Amino acid sequence: MRINAAYAAELLKSKDNILILTHDHPDGDTLGTAYALCRALRSLGKKAVVKCPDKIPASYAFMWQNLPEQDFEPAFIVAVDIADSVLLGAEYEAIYKDIINLSIDHHGSNNLKADYILLESDAAAAAEIIYDVLMELGASLDPAIADCIYTGLSTDTGCFRYSNTSARSHRLAAILIDAGANKDEINQVFFETKSRVYAALERLALDSMTMYFDDRLAVITIVQEMFRITGANESECDRLSALPRQIEGVLVGVTLRETKDGNFKASIRTNGPLNAAVLAAKMGGGGHAKAAGCRLDGPLEKAMEVLLKNVSEEIAP
Repeated sequence: MRINAAYAAELLKSKDNILILTHDHPDGDTLGTAYALCRALRSLGKKAVVKCPDKIPASYAFMWQNLPEQDFEPAFIVAVDIADSVLLGAEYEAIYKDIINLSIDHHGSNNLKADYILLESDAAAAAEIIYDVLMELGASLDPAIADCIYTGLSTDTGCFRYSNTSARSHRLAAILIDAGANKDEINQVFFETKSRVYAALERLALDSMTMYFDDRLAVITIVQEMFRITGANESECDRLSALPRQIEGVLVGVTLRETKDGNFKASIRTNGPLNAAVLAAKMGGGGHAKAAGCRLDGPLEKAMEVLLKNVSEEIAP
């Protein structure tokens, strides 16, 4: 059942013992949305916890500072920023796939099974949607919640540079800053600071870049050996997704990341008229017009064959 923010708030008001799920390989939007909701629900006297299928990078630790642990049997399950059950990771998908009560998302390709779906595909981030839900809940926008929402909003808009950034995004950012969001530190951590291992991984990634179709497709490949060499891990890969698209003349930029099982995750970014979500959908994935993703079977040669075939059909000769 499709619902709006007001309806979602009424649902949450009537529930307790709420479990909030994020997607695997977590980013700022899924985590910021989840912890903003968790903090708001606890401020209203409810029990709520966030669970993530993967280890959360230390840079997000501020989100759960001063949140005591709570142990309870979940009575209501919320998925945030999750467009498909496969993004729950194999373990969580097996447990939660068929029992999600509420999905809050901004991906037009959302096909997650849930009793209630709050979906706004024109929102730049799930964080934009959760702000409306919290206001309908009557929750106070304290600095800690503002930090979480600002992180989700800024990271999904590339610090307000990506084409998904709207007037709504800027208005919300102003509200969050007025509420005490620590924009300077958040911007510094997520947009101005690179760890040494990330810098090493980025160098290898750029060395791997290959151009196709008269330099209109750029592909960088991250294999497991690169993680071993640099000491980096999968959480370091988020920033890499934007690199191929930044090359002059590139219409499609793809980052292929090898998973531990030898398969690949493809992060697709597009310029001009090409729709990343349409391209990803052809390979079983989805996302947004300019940023989408899918999973491809390995080995690398097989994954590249599928990728090149589908991109060739989208790029005009």
